[in-house]
Amino acid sequence: MYHRPMRPFPITLDRKAKTPLSTQIYAAIRDAVRDGQLASGVRLPSWSDLAALLGVARGTVRVAYERLSDEQFTEALGPGGTRVAQRIGPPATQTQNTPRHGLRPDLFRDFDRPPLLFQMGVPAQDAFPFSQWSRLMARHARAAAAAPVCYPDPRGEAALREAICAYLAIARGVSCKPEQVLVTAGFTGALGLALRALPLRNAVAWAEEPGFPLTRDALTIAGLAINPIRVDCEGLDVCEGVRQAPDAALAIVTPGQQAPLGMTMSLARRAALLQWTRDADAWIIEDDYLGELQLDGRAAPALASLDRDARVIYAGTFSKTISPSLRLGFLVVPPPLAARFAEATATLTPAPAPATQRAVAAFIAEGHFLRHLRRMKRLYRARRNALANCLRAASGGAFDVAAGGLGVCLTLPPDADDREIAARAIAAGFAPTPLSSWYHTVERQGLLLGATNLFEPRLAEDCARFMKIVTGQ
Repeated sequence: MYHRPMRPFPITLDRKAKTPLSTQIYAAIRDAVRDGQLASGVRLPSWSDLAALLGVARGTVRVAYERLSDEQFTEALGPGGTRVAQRIGPPATQTQNTPRHGLRPDLFRDFDRPPLLFQMGVPAQDAFPFSQWSRLMARHARAAAAAPVCYPDPRGEAALREAICAYLAIARGVSCKPEQVLVTAGFTGALGLALRALPLRNAVAWAEEPGFPLTRDALTIAGLAINPIRVDCEGLDVCEGVRQAPDAALAIVTPGQQAPLGMTMSLARRAALLQWTRDADAWIIEDDYLGELQLDGRAAPALASLDRDARVIYAGTFSKTISPSLRLGFLVVPPPLAARFAEATATLTPAPAPATQRAVAAFIAEGHFLRHLRRMKRLYRARRNALANCLRAASGGAFDVAAGGLGVCLTLPPDADDREIAARAIAAGFAPTPLSSWYHTVERQGLLLGATNLFEPRLAEDCARFMKIVTGQ
């Protein structure tokens, strides 16, 4: 939801030169983009604003902007203004394939940037109700500033925990009370809290194969031994898990929409998984990262809705449905664990800032959240289908393209190097995620492409360019 502002850079016009003023403006902006003074996604001034600033006619600026767009230095997004094109790579003085921070390059690039084309895990930049959300944030920021000086509830604001309970009852079939809800700093905060509060010291954990890389990293950091369990069209293969590690203490699963392949765990597998927790005295962390945002048909109820033995810890997040910049997630724990988790929350991971929590609570309680999700379902379904069709056409059917979740998976030949292809694509302004990064043991080569942020009028052209990178042309 944040747009990187344009930093000032000099545009010096020589009105006595033979070079047209429009060409001078074009060259100044082009050079600023090439030199990295203007980063990808930066919004340029309007024709009128820049014309007034430089003392030239609007038509002069228009000619310069049209040339920049034709040469793909910028892109015109209608009401979204003119922005520096995402396809422009970083300056030559930087290492293109290595982010400046020390985190995983297969998942993280530069922070605080607008989403790149095909980037996974971010909602649509152009479809969020910014005006409505801004009003809510402003209202609750003022209320927070005027609130008494006191420590907030470390479990989270009561209004948000109540709103989460109401939403889960309607959308996910989960019946819970506010005392069971703990507001966290995103899914990672929820996972960290669960791994600390549960009795898991030196335990073995089942993890989906493939599965979210940061979940595996968190398990390792927490001192658990990972036992990767393959998934198939029905989700996690519980029988294989029982064969490999019957005495595991934990299973982390994405039963609603498997991450990253997108299948829903079957009812038979859910029943088998719950039976295993009873037999092994084990726990389940349900990562419901997309919640109600099921693009094909109605979303299946959460696994936690079937739990009768207080073994499922449900984790949700607003990163995919509202914005990852909120850093807001939550846990729902069984009643017998509520006090234990509340104590861990108060001492280790108290909830984030109250103002943001209250704004999200109002967004849910006033009905905006469910309406937003309904709109996003239609938009994301159309964009995902368009992306899959364009990739199939651009590849001539040479690659398998499977839709799942909020994106598609492009399967590569076994001898391909998806990390190397992804690095080349990033240098060209795309942001696919290598599928092999999601595997713990046996690697499958492929690329995961998000469908949430697409510029549909140019999608066919973008897919054609992307496939040339994939095929090395």
